[in-house]
Amino acid sequence: MNSLAATALVLALVGVATVLGLIWRSRQGRISRVSGTVLTPADVATDHAFGAHATLVQFSTPWCARCPGTGRLLGRVADARSGVVHLDVDVSERADIISRFSVLQTPTTLILDGAGRVQARVAGVPSAADIHRHLDEIAEAPAKSPTESSVHV
Repeated sequence: MNSLAATALVLALVGVATVLGLIWRSRQGRISRVSGTVLTPADVATDHAFGAHATLVQFSTPWCARCPGTGRLLGRVADARSGVVHLDVDVSERADIISRFSVLQTPTTLILDGAGRVQARVAGVPSAADIHRHLDEIAEAPAKSPTESSVHV
């Protein structure tokens, strides 16, 4: 392979990697709406009660650099709203939780309504404004019975 072809190959690989990185980054922190199953605190390995209006379940690991900041952000959101609870679940040794909830990265956050039904998930660091907006939508939505959900998270 001559030097011109090698240089072109390297530039092409850098270009592809850059495009893929930009696509990945654009999807970080975005709220994905889901209509999931109803969860209990035992399902996410916690003894803490869920919130009366909503629960923010954050999956994290000790080596996650973005998890502490996400935890503080979600804690502030929960503290600012009545009936909203933030739970931080360490999944570093819980392959069952990672598999059940398809956690591909930390932080991953599930947003549950007052009935414990998964309404949305966020991969990466969410924005406080997006979380508040989604909590407002949950508060305005009519309650569904647990049998009405069909998509599982």
